[in-house]
Amino acid sequence: MKLQATQENLSRALNSVARVASSRSTLPILSNVLVKTVDNRLCVAATDLNIAITHYIGTKISDSGAITVPARLMQDFVASLPPGVIDLTLEGTKLNIKTDRHDSTINGTSAEDFPIMPKIKKGTSWSVVSKDLKKALTQTAIAASHDEARPVLTGVNFHTENNHLYAVATDGYRLAEKQAAKLKEEISITVPASAINDLLRVIDDSDEEIQIINDDQQILFKGSDIELTTRLIDGSYPDYKKLIPEQFGVQAETGKKELIDTVKTSSLFARESAGSVVLEVEENNVNVRSIASQLGKNTAASKAKTKGTGQITLNARYMIDALGATDSEKVFIGFNGKLEPLVIKGIGAEDYTHVIMPLKS
Repeated sequence: MKLQATQENLSRALNSVARVASSRSTLPILSNVLVKTVDNRLCVAATDLNIAITHYIGTKISDSGAITVPARLMQDFVASLPPGVIDLTLEGTKLNIKTDRHDSTINGTSAEDFPIMPKIKKGTSWSVVSKDLKKALTQTAIAASHDEARPVLTGVNFHTENNHLYAVATDGYRLAEKQAAKLKEEISITVPASAINDLLRVIDDSDEEIQIINDDQQILFKGSDIELTTRLIDGSYPDYKKLIPEQFGVQAETGKKELIDTVKTSSLFARESAGSVVLEVEENNVNVRSIASQLGKNTAASKAKTKGTGQITLNARYMIDALGATDSEKVFIGFNGKLEPLVIKGIGAEDYTHVIMPLKS
C-alpha cells in the first residue's frame, strides 16, 4: 500500500471510527483500526463486534493494500501532525507515515484477522434526509434508559404509522417521541442508544439522503462517506402511546428560554432533594420553586397564557433536557394533576412530544 492523504481528512476519519475500537476486549485486534484501499478511496474502519463504523476519504493511491494499526496511537499521532499531505507506505506489517517534518513507523497486524460484521443480505431498504434523522435522534436519544435490566428501553425505537416514521425513547421516567419523516415502508425496530450516539457524531445537518437497510438482527446506516452497522435490540417495544394524555386540565403556553432559566435557577436549591422542583401553574404565570433546608428556598416565575391551575413535582434535569430539545421559541405544557404525567410540546413544532412522569411530593 502506498498513498497520499491530507492530515485533515485522515484525522477526521480516525476520529469518526476510533471510539468504537475497544482496548478492553479479549480480542487484541479489536483495539485496532483497519486501514485499506477500496477503489480510489481510503477506508478507515473499527468494530467492537456489536457496532462497526467505516469512514471513506479521497486519496491519491499508488499501490493498494490493507493493515490494522492501534487505534488510539494512530488517532493521536495523526491529530498531532500539522495540516498538509501525509504519505502512507506499507511494508509488510509496518505502516510508515511521513510528512515534511516527520518520519514514523507504526507496527500493525494483518488485515486478514480483522473481524467483519455480517452483510445484510435480505432486508428492508429506506432512507431519511441526514438533517431530519439527526434532529429526530438528538431529540429522542436523551430519554433512553441506561439500565441493562430492561434492554429494550436502552434503545431508540423506529416504527411507522400512517406512512410516517416515528423515533421514540423512554426510560420509564420520561419519554420522547419525534415524527421524523414520511415513509411508506413498514418499520418496527429498536436500535441501541449507544450506536445512535455514535451515529450522531458522524452524520451532519445536510440534505444528503442516509440510506438505511435493516433485517431482524442488524441495521446499516449509509451516507456518501460513512457507514455504520449495529446489532438491533431484541424484544417488543412497550405500547407507550397510552402514556401520553390527549386532554389536559392544566395548561400553559410560555417562552422556552424563560422557562429553562427559571428551572435552572430553582434546581440550584434542589440538590438536597435529588433535583426535584415544584412546577405550579396559576393565572398568567408558571412558577417553579424549590426548598433546601440547609441552603434556603427559591421561587422563579415565567409569564404565561394559562388555563386551569395546579402543581406537579418534577425532576429538574428532565425538564431542562426536554425544553432544550424542543425546537420552538414557545412551549406548551399540560397535565391533569400532581400524579399524572406532564407533556411538553413546542408551539408550531407539534411533531415532537416529551413526557415526564411526576415525583411523589
